[in-house]
Amino acid sequence: MKRLTFASVLLMAAMPCAVMAGSPQVIKFGVDPTFPPFESKAPDGSIVGFDVELGKAICADLHAKCEWVEQSFDGMIPALKARKFDAVLSAMVATPVRREQIDFTNRLYAGPSRLVARAGVNLQPTAESLRGKRIGVQQGTAQEAFARQEWAPGGANIVTYQNQDQVYEDLANGRLDAAFQPVVQADLGFLKLPHGKGFAFVGTEVKDRRVSGDGVAIGIRKDDHVLASQINQAIANIRKSGEYDRIDRKYFDFDIYGE
Repeated sequence: MKRLTFASVLLMAAMPCAVMAGSPQVIKFGVDPTFPPFESKAPDGSIVGFDVELGKAICADLHAKCEWVEQSFDGMIPALKARKFDAVLSAMVATPVRREQIDFTNRLYAGPSRLVARAGVNLQPTAESLRGKRIGVQQGTAQEAFARQEWAPGGANIVTYQNQDQVYEDLANGRLDAAFQPVVQADLGFLKLPHGKGFAFVGTEVKDRRVSGDGVAIGIRKDDHVLASQINQAIANIRKSGEYDRIDRKYFDFDIYGE
């Protein structure tokens, strides 16, 4: 058997403790970069956003390298199961339906949802109010599943899109009566931008667990208990160290973590 040299022993001693304990050296995150401010593409093609910075902080705590794998949101869970990447970090709400297929880490932040429509429009998130209306949702989201279960049977026309930008484009062009999506994403990704002028939140927040679940978390394969445990510890560490709050303040003027 080959003997260890003194230099190799010194090198092993200098390695970070987390890596020596079995932490992953590379974590591949699946991400749909069409969902600002959580994840989007910068002009140089790099993937940026709140989720991305949280991912980098988690990787740094684990002494690991982050890699980002682009994937449409509606194919995210099948791609995770097919081992195209290690985890989903793409503003995914941990709903009961999704928990039947995959596991989730502890919560990253809260995830309430709400309708957006022309300012002054009187719409409520009920089947009666939305009867005959065209409601835009992104494919594969908890919002789509909820809308199909609750509003479509009452006569609402649920229109799906591959990404959220397409939803807002048709809303602005008058092809939709309303759009249904997470509150924070709608506020910062549409309402506070020039093309969101004249639009507003309408009706009340939808607090049904089928939409809000247990908040937004990182999706993990059911057999990957070690990675889930490592990421949960990293989330706790960046919350305790203040790194989470630093990233939060960079993007939001409120505490997105929620109660």
